[in-house]
Amino acid sequence: MLITELAERSSTPAATIKYYVREGLLPAGERVGGNRTIYSEEHERRLRLIRAMLEVGKLSIASVKTILNALDEPGAPISHTFDVAQHALSRSAVSDVAEPTPESLARVDAVAARAGWTDCDDNIGREIAARVIDAFAGSGFPLPDDYLDRYAAAARIHAEADLGAVATLPDPSRMTELMVIGTVLGDTLSLGLRRMAQAVVTEERRRSS
Repeated sequence: MLITELAERSSTPAATIKYYVREGLLPAGERVGGNRTIYSEEHERRLRLIRAMLEVGKLSIASVKTILNALDEPGAPISHTFDVAQHALSRSAVSDVAEPTPESLARVDAVAARAGWTDCDDNIGREIAARVIDAFAGSGFPLPDDYLDRYAAAARIHAEADLGAVATLPDPSRMTELMVIGTVLGDTLSLGLRRMAQAVVTEERRRSS
């Protein structure tokens, strides 16, 4: 397809497509003589992935490029690409926040131990959770262990849903892409559903009081 058709099918301006190509996010199309360049359905799929990460996941161009490079790495295991995506998504969330205290890190480790989670010391989520615990305490609302344990249980359910969806795909490359996009967009999906659940639970408790 020509860039005009790609732009129409993906709802992306042609100028934006050319920008993604210049930035190395989208592979260049095939020149077929003169000034004509054609693009494939693979370009369309990659374009939709880029836009999802940028517009919904709110990642930077540099972070998206890092993730796409990992996706394109020949023979890279899914676990490696997933780790890259986790770090690219999570680092922006902690870049301007103070380092977590040893006490909060110890509490996160205790939550993981009670949940039966192992090998979490190097996971970026450990640092993020510890910073949140510090923030709650600094706001005058220290979190009880039961609160943290219930959040950990909910996170386990989310993770099982993510991996269950990935396991249904027969194509390893598509599995990797879904792992990445699920990591990027899953947080936003969780946020939206949590907001809805909060409203529902609040109304249910109001009616029962």
